[in-house]
Amino acid sequence: MSSIRPIPEVTDEEGPVRRSGTGRAVALLALVALGALIPLLGPSAALHGTGEAAAPGVGGIGVLRAVLFAALSVPLGELFVHRLARHLPGMPPERPRSWAPFTTAAGFVAALALASVVSAGDLIPHTLGQIDVGGLYGSRDGKVALLEVNAFLLAALCAFSRRPAAQMWPLAAVVVAEALRAHPTTEQSPLTGSALTLVHLTCAALWTGGLLHVLRLVGLWRGDPAGAALLGRYARVAAVLLAAITATGVCSSLRRMPSATILDQLTTTAYGRTLLAKVILVAAVALLALWARIRLRRSADPLTASVPARAEVVALGAVVAVSGLLTALPVPIRWS
Repeated sequence: MSSIRPIPEVTDEEGPVRRSGTGRAVALLALVALGALIPLLGPSAALHGTGEAAAPGVGGIGVLRAVLFAALSVPLGELFVHRLARHLPGMPPERPRSWAPFTTAAGFVAALALASVVSAGDLIPHTLGQIDVGGLYGSRDGKVALLEVNAFLLAALCAFSRRPAAQMWPLAAVVVAEALRAHPTTEQSPLTGSALTLVHLTCAALWTGGLLHVLRLVGLWRGDPAGAALLGRYARVAAVLLAAITATGVCSSLRRMPSATILDQLTTTAYGRTLLAKVILVAAVALLALWARIRLRRSADPLTASVPARAEVVALGAVVAVSGLLTALPVPIRWS
């Protein structure tokens, strides 16, 4: 991908920059707080009656993983949409303030906290003495955790620099690290699993973060025809992303839960129950995306498609939270 020239942000003195109101900020914080409840309260419901035991602090780890996924999605989505909009005819010059510096910093903090858990033997450290930083270099999981910490730190520095497009490379390193972390060498065909996760996570990040940034631009441009054009261009690419997410998700699920046992495990294991909740949410997101696409094509005002698109963003936020919980729960046993 070629580098993307950042467009200087316009201040109130230099030109018209429309800012979100206090009500939107409060609503956003409320949605984030509600999203955090999913990985915090989800483990008890998912594990109830399964006979499985989760690692200590599974709720907190789920929250950290959800923050990490969100911190990956937002900057990648911004870079993706900037590329989509580059050659858009009649594109207004206004740009919303980038969230990448703040999200990558949050990703660094989350990755650092997760690395401390790995250094303490996958337990929640309660004192600094329990954190063995040097021990991270002695294990595969430790090296992957360090890679994510360093990659998010570099991405944050790039986001604050004059060349924010350079953050694409450290963010790509985070995606690779997550794909490797999800499939240890003890797993059957770990490289195949890592490849599936790599595609799945990349497409999911572009879909989620991309839609969020498209809606921010559409809201900023307020009725400009370029907003509808950008939304339509994104919708065409999102259809391909959804197909890739579905295909890789199905393949990954069948690798974890063979077809002969998947129906049982979807209701009798914590991983299966959480996966089922994620599937239902993704189905709802797909319906909202279809609704937005129909409005975009048939409505007299194509920008009315932003209404179901906003609901789609909220549902995608719930998917991110459930995904964080899913990665923290014990992987199901492959029944014969």
